[in-house]
Amino acid sequence: MNTPRTRRRKRARLVALATLSASVLAVTSQLPAAALDTNGTPTPVVGNSTWFDALGSPYGGCGLPQADLDSPHFVALNVYNTPGDYAFYPRPLSGDNLSKMGMWNNGHNCGRWIRVKVSDYCTGTNDGAPGQAFCRNGSWVSDAYNGATLDMIIADSCGDSNAWCRDDPYHIDLAHASLNQFVLNGSQVGDLDSYNHYNNRHMEWEFIEAPDYTGDIKIGFLQGAQTWWAAIAVSHLRNGLHGVEYYADGAWASGVMNGDMGQSYIIKPLTPGGSDFRIRVIDAADQYVNDGREYSFSMPASCANQCSQAYTETTYTTDGGSTPTTTTTTTRPTTTTTRPTTTTTTTTRPTTTTTTRPTTTTTTTTRPTTTTTTTTRPTTTTTTSSGGGGCTATYSITGQWPNGFQGDVKVTAGTSAISGWKVTWTFADGQAITQSWSSSLTTSGSTVTATNVAWNGSISAGGSTNFGFIGSWNGTNTAPTVTCTAG
Repeated sequence: MNTPRTRRRKRARLVALATLSASVLAVTSQLPAAALDTNGTPTPVVGNSTWFDALGSPYGGCGLPQADLDSPHFVALNVYNTPGDYAFYPRPLSGDNLSKMGMWNNGHNCGRWIRVKVSDYCTGTNDGAPGQAFCRNGSWVSDAYNGATLDMIIADSCGDSNAWCRDDPYHIDLAHASLNQFVLNGSQVGDLDSYNHYNNRHMEWEFIEAPDYTGDIKIGFLQGAQTWWAAIAVSHLRNGLHGVEYYADGAWASGVMNGDMGQSYIIKPLTPGGSDFRIRVIDAADQYVNDGREYSFSMPASCANQCSQAYTETTYTTDGGSTPTTTTTTTRPTTTTTRPTTTTTTTTRPTTTTTTRPTTTTTTTTRPTTTTTTTTRPTTTTTTSSGGGGCTATYSITGQWPNGFQGDVKVTAGTSAISGWKVTWTFADGQAITQSWSSSLTTSGSTVTATNVAWNGSISAGGSTNFGFIGSWNGTNTAPTVTCTAG
């Protein structure tokens, strides 16, 4: 019997399909989009499965390189829950688009574990074609592989315009190499990944805590991180990640998720322009990890200018909280306990019983989608202001992806020291800025004005400072002409 094997999404193309001579039309049951609980699986759920070869480079959808995952067995969850609608919507989802949220949950299920159990096999055509039924001209049947299990970590997202990623809310995309690693009766199945055994079969799955968890979290800086754009990734989590808080300027504040890469957050140092950081972490049950343990660390020496490696792990010291313990439980914690807000001005660690967690609508940056593995670097535009005691500004697009980009502006003093600066430009193609750092930035229509903040206004003759931003674009992203005026 010939059946379609699978599809690989970005990393591999859809393989040839074959229609079988069976008369039963089977369609996967679907929940209405509004009924999807993206925070958990109170009972195991069943969905179609597909496979893909590897995470994108340098990161998967959660913000970690594949080599730094806790397990070689990883999955992707659906970004969208839009049955019959195969259009793309800006990520992270916000506003009215929140109703289109899939189990990816805007990245908030990153780093969580699921227990996957092999379910029924399709005897028909199960190709994920848009607008078509699953398992056409066939039926779902059990076979010798039913019941095989494997624990897997959520590390990527599926936003493709096919029926798997849009019509089936509980579809999961499995690491290809994991298919033959499923265990049944104490032994690996060995040949689930074969032409007549897989066919994008149903998988049953549910959230669990990390199996046999030991140790404590891991913290690393992402490529391009520096003191004014401290992008970190938090991993080795017992129960996922719903937020990172950082201590700066004498108060706790919420870090901003790096797009919808749910294990990566943008944080600030203890003091402006510094290289020392302190964080605490909130898990998927909206509890402080280790009862609010604080993690203090510094930017590694190898990141003196900026981090060049995809991921640079850092060491840390801890304060307060509880000592991590080994766990073998697979029961998902409830989500009824609330946590403190981040507006306190005391350095005393708060309890974990008084307030609610950050909503998923506070993320404002954009990121490359998981179907893109490279960024483009358009030409840099430089404009020099007049006057020997003035300044120049260099505008650079340091990374670009569908609908989003990261920009950097270098401000350089002229022949005399300056005590302040203002940089202006006008976007010509409808670009918009969604987040900025190391400047006081305002927009009026398409005109952008950035002025220095307290700690980077004074620049010695010939010296320089940088500020950056995340922006959105559509169609064309021409680098604008910039003007710098010394204050």
